[in-house]
Order: sequence, then structure tokens, then C-alpha cells
Amino acid sequence: MDGVLFDSMQFHAKAWIKALGEHGIPFGEYDAYMNEGRTGSSTINEYFLRYKGRKPSEEEEKNIYESKSHYFNEISETKPIPDVTGLIALLQKDSKSIYLVTGSGQKSLLETLEHHFPGTFVRERMVTAYDVTNCKPDPEPYLTALGRAGVSADRAVVIENSPLGVKSGSAAGIFTIAVNTGILDDNILYEYGADIVMHDMKSLIDEYSNIFI
Repeated sequence: MDGVLFDSMQFHAKAWIKALGEHGIPFGEYDAYMNEGRTGSSTINEYFLRYKGRKPSEEEEKNIYESKSHYFNEISETKPIPDVTGLIALLQKDSKSIYLVTGSGQKSLLETLEHHFPGTFVRERMVTAYDVTNCKPDPEPYLTALGRAGVSADRAVVIENSPLGVKSGSAAGIFTIAVNTGILDDNILYEYGADIVMHDMKSLIDEYSNIFI
């Protein structure tokens, strides 16, 4: 979702940096982009173990995630990634099934999607943090999407932007396109399993007929 549908990762990064920093955890912009796609709980636990040598208490985890959400809502501007609506229009014209696979668990998720992409996303075609036991980079989120779609991996394409999302899609055996809308080097996305790396949705639209056949 973030970085593929919405141009929002910069705001998530700033919110995570502030929320974790308040607990003495050094978390920078690079960390935010490398961990994009994890659930909030997974991110908090990962960095507590790394810098404090323990898991956070339930209260600590709850407070950090609430702070992160508060800071994000204060500074964020929800706007679609340039040209993503054009890509969606092409997919819909060709009657392709579109599934959203996200680590997000936002209660406002459906409302936000419906506002910006009316009629495109329904709950039955979404895999969120509430639907899986293992989040990205585990293949479970994309395997779950394949199961709901009733298709094999060779009949699907993943469009991702984050290393962990790319690894999840690739591990599920799906052809995975990385659209590098963030700050990371292309080589990182290739190392995590991307089959193709592009730099914007316009490039993907230009290659549409060569990919979505």
C-alpha cells in the first residue's frame, strides 16, 4: 500500500523515528525503508530485541504504536503514487483481479482506499496484518492472496516497493516487480529477489503489454 498505492513512506519513516527514539532506540530513515512491510508489532519487537536485548511489554508496544500512529496522522498527506491510477485502469480494462497485500492494520484502511480508488478494493481481496500469522518477508501474505484468488503463482504478478515485500513475493514463487519509489539502491531490491526493478509507475505502464499478458 505505502510506496505502491500511496506516496506516504516518508511520513511513516518520520513517525517511526520519533516514536522509537522516545524509547531510546536509534531508528533512522534507512531502517524505516528496510523494514517497510512489517507489521507495527514486528518492527517494535525487532528493534527492542536488537537494542534492549528483550521484547517490549504489552504496554510499551501499545504506547509506541499509538505514538507512531499519532505522529503519522499529524504530518501525513494521503495522495496516490503518480500514475498508479493509470496502471489500475489498465488492469481493470483487461479484467485482471487486483489483490492488496499489506502489513497495515489500520481501521481506516478501507475508507482510505475507497476514497482514492473508488470501487477498486474490497475486503475479500485484501490480505492485511489481521489475516496472517507471519508477516513479510515471510511468503505467507502472498500465499494467502494466491489462495483467495484461486490461482497458482505462475498466474500472478507482484508489484512491490520494499525489500521485505519483494522477498515475500519472491519466496511465494511469484514474478515480482519492484517499483523503487523510496531511498534505497536498486541492488538491494534485486538482492531481495526482485525480477525487475523500475523507478516509477509510468515505466511500468510503458512495459505493460510485455508483462501483463
